[in-house]
Parts: sequence; structure tokens; C-alpha cells
Amino acid sequence: MEDHKNGADALFILLGAIMILAMHAGFAFLELGTVRRKNQVNALVKILADFAVSTIVYFLVGYYIAYGVGFLAGAETLAQKSGFELVKFFFLLTFAAAIPAIISGGIAERSKFYPQLIATAVLVGVVYPFFEGIAWNGHLGLQDWLTERFGAPFHDFAGSIVVHAVGGWIALPAVLLLGARRGRYSKEGAIAAHPPSNIPFLALGAWILTVGWFGFNVMSAQTLDKMNGLVAMNSLMAMAGGTLVALVLGRNDPGFVYNGPLAGLVAICAGSDLMHPLGALVTGGMAGAIFVWMFTWTQNRWKIDDVLGVWPLHGLCGLWGGLSAGIFGATALGGRGGVSLSSQVAGSLLGIAIALAGGWIVYGMLKATLGIRLDPEQEFEGADLSIHRISSTAERETSW
Repeated sequence: MEDHKNGADALFILLGAIMILAMHAGFAFLELGTVRRKNQVNALVKILADFAVSTIVYFLVGYYIAYGVGFLAGAETLAQKSGFELVKFFFLLTFAAAIPAIISGGIAERSKFYPQLIATAVLVGVVYPFFEGIAWNGHLGLQDWLTERFGAPFHDFAGSIVVHAVGGWIALPAVLLLGARRGRYSKEGAIAAHPPSNIPFLALGAWILTVGWFGFNVMSAQTLDKMNGLVAMNSLMAMAGGTLVALVLGRNDPGFVYNGPLAGLVAICAGSDLMHPLGALVTGGMAGAIFVWMFTWTQNRWKIDDVLGVWPLHGLCGLWGGLSAGIFGATALGGRGGVSLSSQVAGSLLGIAIALAGGWIVYGMLKATLGIRLDPEQEFEGADLSIHRISSTAERETSW
């Protein structure tokens, strides 16, 4: 029976890993549909290359930093490990690799290719697993201290803070250090719109992410006996709330509508195992509002050229998710309890601080040494031709 349980748990978490792996296609198509046509190939190549780099550094370094487990042993030794232990690495790798996929959307259309791969290696190998180990493996004694001080540890069931907020807040320094795309803002204050190049691809990316998210959330239980249908129900409700609020506040704009469910799903990750479905609906709806308001504000008022709005979507909605777990997870609001708002605030702010520091250090050093931005001619020509020597439709290359 024990062997049967181990095998079932290994299959369960493997299916979750595969679903989240598919989400990276969603990241790719969401970016492809948003950027201009001259940068579409770059969007596709970046996501795949970032995942490959993430796999290697998380295998060699990151997983050990987070969980103290290494794989630098003979194949015979690895074969003796349980199947669950090995596929758990695969599952958690897909979370780690979401960090560069999130950042990619913010720095699109003007970032150099290979310096970004170096940034991916450092962020996934060191920065992300450092906080992952604190939040999910009890490193540095923070969780014990929060439990003693506030009665409950920092709770992040599926990564509103650990994955999404960390990715979004790392992206913010990268976007600021890069600066806006050329021609986006004029010295006189005028704003040049760069509308999405392909709404169907944008929608496809959002749908792939949405479907995969149920592996992201539900299978964060990691074993069959801990799986709870409440997580799926709450994910659905948050998705619906985010969609409808973004539809209304975004005035039917499809870019907002298709980012609405993603905002809701980002926010529900932390407390999806605690909230009542009505709390999840409010959490998702508020996240949809945060995205619409803050995307508009950052782009038009602050003139921060965050192409896909990854800081509002992942950074701010992720932060809201960490806090909402402490609000709607409370028994007084229909939740299951066992959570402290004070602990949620402390854990969330620590994650943001580590992300900001990591982002400024990594991208600041790369900017000072290798440079992180394409030169003006390359940016004008587009990353597809400048970096990959082919366009997404290749009319020029195949017309003769």
C-alpha cells in the first residue's frame, strides 16, 4: 500500500509539473501577441531559452539552496530515490522558471538576449531559491518566529508572493534600468501607443496560462491525500471575478479582459486553500481592478514602459494575494483560519525586499558591465532580425 501511495503521489505531482510546463507556452504567446511584429520571434525564443537555463541552474544550485537536496550523485544512487522526490524537483522547477518568464514581458522589445540569460541564471539559481527556502522550507527560522509572535506562519499555498510577487518586483528594477522603448514617450509628454500586435495570440496565451493554473494551484498540495477541491473552486471564482471587473473597468478592452483572469489567479494562489469561494471572488475582483488601474497609471502617469504590465499583474496583484490570504482566510470571514494578517504582511514585505534588492543588483551589474539594452539601430530594426536573423513571417527572406 505504501508503494502504491508513493506511485500515485508521484504521478499526481508529475501531472501538475506538466500542466505548469505548458503554462510557459502561455507566457510565450501572451508576450508574442502583445509586442510588435518585429519582436515576436524573440518572445518565443526567450521563454524557451530561459526555461532551459533555469532547469540547469536550479538542478545544480537552486534546489539545494531552497531545500538542501542535491543531485550530484551517481545515476544508481538517484535511481534509488523515490520517484516522488525526483518529480517534486520537476514540479518546483516549473515554479522557479516562471520568474524569468514574468520578467521577460516587462523588458520586451529592447533588451539584449545573452545578458538576460545570465540574469536568469543568477535569479533562478540564487535569488529566488533564497526566499523560497525561507517561505517553504523554514530557513533562517522566520516561520517559527512568526508563529511564536503572531500565532501563525506566513502562508503562501501556491506562490502569490514566492513566485508572482517576487517575479514582478524583480522585473520593476529591470524595466527602470532599461528605460522606455524608443519613441514611446516624447520630451513634450506625448505618449505613442503600441497596441497589441495579435489579439488572438494574446488570448491564446491567456487561455493556456489559465488552464495550466489549475495544476499550479490544485497540485501545490503535492500529495493526493492533501488535495482539496476548495482550491479548484476558489481558483475558478477568483478567475471569474478578475475577468468581469477587468471587463468593466477596462471598458471592454480585450487586453484588459484577458489579463483579468490572470490577475485573479495570481492573487488567489496564496490563500486558495483557506478562503470561502465568496472571499476568493472578492480577491479576484480586486486583483482585476488593481491591474487595470495600475497598468494605466504606470504607463500614462509615471511613464514606466512595462510592456506587459508585469509589475501590476504579478508584483501588485501578488502582494494583494499575500495580504488577502490573511484577510479572507480568517474564520470571521468564512475562511478556515490558521493564518495571521501580521504574518502575511511580514512575509510579503520580506519577499518584496529580497526581490527588489536582487533585481537592482543583478540588472545594475549587468548594465554596468555587458549592457542590457539593444543599441538604437537594433531596436529600430527589431529584436527578431537583430538577434535571430529572421522575422516572424519572413516575407523578406522568402520572397526571392
